[in-house]
Amino acid sequence: MSGAFVVLALSLLLGIQPVTTDLYLPALPSLTHALGASVGQAQLTLSGLLLAFGCSQLVWGPVSDRFGRKPVLLLGLSIYTLAAVGSAFAGTIDTLLAWRLAQGAAMGAVVMCARALVRDLYAPEAGARAISKGLSGLGVIACLSIPLGGVVAELWGWRAALLTLAVFGGGTLALIAMRFEETLACPDPRALRPSALLATWMGIVRHPQFIAFALLAMTTYAGLFTFLAASSFVFITLFGVTKVHYGLLMCLMALAYLVGTFLCRALLKRLGVQRTVVVGGALSLAGGGVMAALAWSGVAGVWPIMLPMLLYMLGHGIHQPCGQAGAVGPFPHAAGAASALSGCLMMLSAFAVGQWLGASMDGSAQPMITGIGVSAAVTAAVAWGLVRRLRMQR
Repeated sequence: MSGAFVVLALSLLLGIQPVTTDLYLPALPSLTHALGASVGQAQLTLSGLLLAFGCSQLVWGPVSDRFGRKPVLLLGLSIYTLAAVGSAFAGTIDTLLAWRLAQGAAMGAVVMCARALVRDLYAPEAGARAISKGLSGLGVIACLSIPLGGVVAELWGWRAALLTLAVFGGGTLALIAMRFEETLACPDPRALRPSALLATWMGIVRHPQFIAFALLAMTTYAGLFTFLAASSFVFITLFGVTKVHYGLLMCLMALAYLVGTFLCRALLKRLGVQRTVVVGGALSLAGGGVMAALAWSGVAGVWPIMLPMLLYMLGHGIHQPCGQAGAVGPFPHAAGAASALSGCLMMLSAFAVGQWLGASMDGSAQPMITGIGVSAAVTAAVAWGLVRRLRMQR
């Protein structure tokens, strides 16, 4: 496969996550009303999806180490597309939740393989640069997803927004089936043996580099998920913005993330991984800290939230490529398992945040702002502490 196709494949495979979570955000309030659901039940269609996404990777990772990346990608994309159609035609919130759980489990196969194939093809620092290119593509997809979701939901309703996911899944499935070449040179026949699997997992979770970078990816994603899960209710319901206006605000946020991935690549060339992450920590803390300070000072509105969030997203665009590549870097022969564990930790944090938000949302923006501020502080602590002090394995 050419380098250009690898970047395209990474963009689509990693981009399936923001498509799945972001495209229907503008429709979330109307979906809640149409199905007679509570805010907590509606948010569970997002946090539950991410829990299934995270936990399923623990299965998909070893399976891909045993049988290769391509078979797992084809199976995952097939299930994803079917579940997207089922979600669009769900008649109750419980049925929708069941289909979203299936969709999340299938998405786990897709994103896990994307992260693992980076380690199949590249050494850790080169992998960080490669995955940052893929995440730049993800940023473009995210930029388009929420405005598109806003327009589709406004014109044709929330079911059409969910059906759009089936189109994306089916198109990606066709591309992978026709053009993708297996990246795992030597499948491990022992990968699914319980004793070997346990030994592999224990080796991964004890490794200092995995701990530091997996925590970095987890904490920065917790802040983003706080925003994703709560922002449609805060902006549309509390501040009265339209679905299309909300979609444009999310596009602006995704653009900041995209700029962050470009900044990541530029900094990696000059500073290396660890000092690049230190810069990202400063941006994350600045964003979360300013947002919290404005809220505590009584300054309310869309832009006192959005402007600091743009700073946070610049840092997120640095942390995600470095965190995802760094977590799998020491494990060239178990990249699937390492990718799965890292992804699982990220999604468990997102599920915990979603449950907390469901119980804490009180009609104000304060729970969302608090969650982002705490995530920013912890992300900076991980970046300046654990990551900066690592002895990196190359």
